[in-house]
Amino acid sequence: MCARARPAGQPPGPSTAGHYGEAVFRPEQPGEDDRIDLGALAYDDTTMARLRSLGVGPGWNCLDVGAGTGTVARRLLHEAGVATVLAVDRDVRFLTAHPFPGLGVLEADITAPGFDPGRFQLVHARFVLMHLPSRHRLIAALGELLAPGGVLVLSDAVDLTTATAPTTPYTRVVQAMWQGLRDTIGTDVSWVPEYPHLLRAAGLASVAAEIQVPPLVPGSPISRFWARSWDRAREAILATGLVDDATVDAAVRDLDSPDCAALSPGMITAWGWRPQEAMPGQEAMPGLPDTRPQS
Repeated sequence: MCARARPAGQPPGPSTAGHYGEAVFRPEQPGEDDRIDLGALAYDDTTMARLRSLGVGPGWNCLDVGAGTGTVARRLLHEAGVATVLAVDRDVRFLTAHPFPGLGVLEADITAPGFDPGRFQLVHARFVLMHLPSRHRLIAALGELLAPGGVLVLSDAVDLTTATAPTTPYTRVVQAMWQGLRDTIGTDVSWVPEYPHLLRAAGLASVAAEIQVPPLVPGSPISRFWARSWDRAREAILATGLVDDATVDAAVRDLDSPDCAALSPGMITAWGWRPQEAMPGQEAMPGLPDTRPQS
């Protein structure tokens, strides 16, 4: 998808108090788990490669925030061999449907006061914070869930082309989707490029980031993901007045056409380490990278 630029004078942040999974993308809607899994097929390999490169592996206790259907959590256990994963979501029906040794499940709202499930060597959240208010506070709060020497890894959508891409049914629908999601549940990806700065502001060290953009080719997981997402968010998309049903249908056809020539929204992943120096009453976790500055 290609994000709509923020109109002049419009402040960052959500415009409503709605929640993901209520006005749109309701978990009780048949096939919602399949839609989520299409996004996982598009991005899980990239996510796992990054986590493994950061050293995530045997002995690690991990927190997966907004875990969805649990694909990353289960791969951390099965492929990376971590000790435990606590998967957190506001609705855990898809997580409890696929139990796995070492996988704990917690139904909780991470924005609620007092959310504190413990301390972890890895805290991971993908496509979560873009839908939530008070993002600066949440990043700091997630950083506080790290054990000394642990790493916070955040991924969210990023727009790379909307401002300059030619006007097509695809770009028009993507712009309308971003506006519709902002109006209904407060989704805002305009701030996502600030991730590295926000991680540093939260006191984390050795901060870095990367971008992944999957290709839009007919039948690909990302193309199918967007087609299904537009279908489920169609009411919110049409309510913007920016497009009509015929334009949405044309954009869906474009995604399944060999003539499609568009760039999907990408995913920024940023990470930062909690310094090894232990907080009062804590000990640094063994076997993790030493992020202290070297003299």
